[in-house]
Amino acid sequence: MKQQSLNKIHIIGSVGSGKTTLAKELSSMLRIPYFELDNAVWIRSSNGDIRRTEQEREEYLNGILQTDQWIVEGIHNEDWVDRSFNEADIIIYFNTRYSIRTYRIIKRFLKQKLRVEKSHYKPTFTIFMKMFKWNRSFEDVGKVNFFTNYAIHSEKILVIRSTKWLKKWINQA
Repeated sequence: MKQQSLNKIHIIGSVGSGKTTLAKELSSMLRIPYFELDNAVWIRSSNGDIRRTEQEREEYLNGILQTDQWIVEGIHNEDWVDRSFNEADIIIYFNTRYSIRTYRIIKRFLKQKLRVEKSHYKPTFTIFMKMFKWNRSFEDVGKVNFFTNYAIHSEKILVIRSTKWLKKWINQA
């Protein structure tokens, strides 16, 4: 893939793929703010998360996309995120192995329950079990939908399995 402007980056991948970690690292490396798409869907509260309306979700995302530089990351590839894929300079598809993602889901849950790792949500057993379901669904449905619906952006989609090569590539930009 030809190197290009790296001001607007969209990172997509399944639960446990490493999206958030990569977004944080790229944000620090490139000095570009990063945003989790889950926060466009949910209003975070100590009393529990509240789902935003479709209009609130779109306004939240549009507020991000109106800026000159951004990194967005998330599992989402529904119509409401079309604009971020369209406007991204590069789309990084994080294709981490299923077994690694499963291990990371377990590890993350245990760390959150032990309060070693902070979470934006209450790490309940119900959410923990849903993560396995979301991981399987992304593998079976989300991946296919992404490559079908966003094939028009193939020239700017970068599929990676790990961050080592990507970091080296970005440092050469």
